Amino acid sequence: MSARQLEPQFAAVHPRETSILAGHREAEAALLNAYRSGRIPHAWLIGGPQGIGKATLAYRMARFVLAHRNPTASDVQAAETLWVDPSDPVARHVAAGAHGGLLTLERTLNDRGVMRTVITVDETRETISFFGSTAAIEGWRVCVVDTVDELNPNAANALLKILEEPPQQSLFLLVSHVPARVLPTIQSRCRKLPLRPLATDDVIRAAAEAANLAVDDPTLAEAATAAEGGVARALTLLGGDALKLHQRTAALLATLPRVDPRELHALGDALGPSDRVALAAFIDSVDRWVSERLRSDDANA
Repeated sequence: MSARQLEPQFAAVHPRETSILAGHREAEAALLNAYRSGRIPHAWLIGGPQGIGKATLAYRMARFVLAHRNPTASDVQAAETLWVDPSDPVARHVAAGAHGGLLTLERTLNDRGVMRTVITVDETRETISFFGSTAAIEGWRVCVVDTVDELNPNAANALLKILEEPPQQSLFLLVSHVPARVLPTIQSRCRKLPLRPLATDDVIRAAAEAANLAVDDPTLAEAATAAEGGVARALTLLGGDALKLHQRTAALLATLPRVDPRELHALGDALGPSDRVALAAFIDSVDRWVSERLRSDDANA
């Protein structure tokens, strides 16, 4: 399939269903080595920009621990990665959100079917009953928080209480887009695991896998380059006119402060009939441009 034949939007694949991890080999090795040492920290703060695979790594670790309950077992000691065969019963249960040893804290729909903007305290309190109940499945219990940034203040405090006195054989994997903003008291109880944006080749491989594209597709290469290390962003740019609009926006921003009024009006005309994905790409392009200029203290900002 060619990237130009794709639908404007991709069906989102939840990270718990993803068996492929692009890049992040050092971070994966850090988790694996900590687990098989028998002294793994009970909580990890996995931080980095949005869309680079943090949640994918968290679920990859969760699957491995739930599939290999004994860290001293020979297959764990011999493992080179955290990969678990997708046909393994543990992997299938995790993908279905039905494993008794895994709890996920993430935003949910409210009573009106609208996605909440935060993770609520009631949802976070589920961790108390989850870790306090009699295990239906022996061994480890894992909680993935995706993302800790979205916990409201009461929810963050509820999570902190259980992090302060973690149960035996409990593992918390906290995903954060901006780890520096996480409550300092939560940070202090976690091993920090920073992830960097992916190399373009890794983005191409991961996006090709997710979208069923050939790795040598030229449009995919353009999207991966523009994505700046994020697989999710590359997939977004492949939808509809998003990539074209991003490139047009980037070219216009590069001319600031001497913008050609005709180009500006042409961009405005192009935005009018754009689909949601393309509009999101435009907003993201402007946001990234502003952020870069603020970081570099550019005189033109």
